[in-house]
Amino acid sequence: MFTIQCFQFSPIQENTYLLYNEFKNCIVIDPGCYFEEEREILAQYILSNQLKPQILLNTHCHLDHVFGNKFISETYKLIPQIHPNEKQVLDYAPTSGLIYNMPFDNYVGPLKYIESGEKIQLDDDELISIFTPGHSPGSLSFYCKSQNFVIGGDVLFHRSIGRTDLPGGNLDTLISSIKNELFLLPDETIVYSGHGEKTNIGDEKMENPFLR
Repeated sequence: MFTIQCFQFSPIQENTYLLYNEFKNCIVIDPGCYFEEEREILAQYILSNQLKPQILLNTHCHLDHVFGNKFISETYKLIPQIHPNEKQVLDYAPTSGLIYNMPFDNYVGPLKYIESGEKIQLDDDELISIFTPGHSPGSLSFYCKSQNFVIGGDVLFHRSIGRTDLPGGNLDTLISSIKNELFLLPDETIVYSGHGEKTNIGDEKMENPFLR
């Protein structure tokens, strides 16, 4: 059974998630640690809880979600796993960093590609990848059916949706991803977003002003 730990990192206030089980094995999702002290906070939590990172996932590859990819990869010998459509976004991330005056050392190395519907297994626990483009061309959401939650990146927020004015974004595609993919999940499904507080599918169906 997964325990979910969220950290808010960088001036962009991105949510980084650790999912770990009773065996202390761990999945790192969207490491956004930008400053050295943020990397230390993440590493210290892993160390103090005796966690063993096994998998590194990116919902998408905008700069704030990959600031820590290189650190996590080098520290724990993990290969980032992304959708194939996000390779171009990952490659562009350092340029985005310069535009936003946030230079960083991007991960450069092998990648593992995840397609829609793939199962990501950690011992007895499982995530299923859902292709949810629109905010970014290869956005993935990671759904845990047994515990009724989804790690959704920047697709769906509490009473809001992801921006679509960045390269590769498309509003119609984003709305379709939410309504035809995420809104098919049970209403009680908890949504852990890339920024801000958690929400759930049922509430967003009823209350989200962008989706009525």
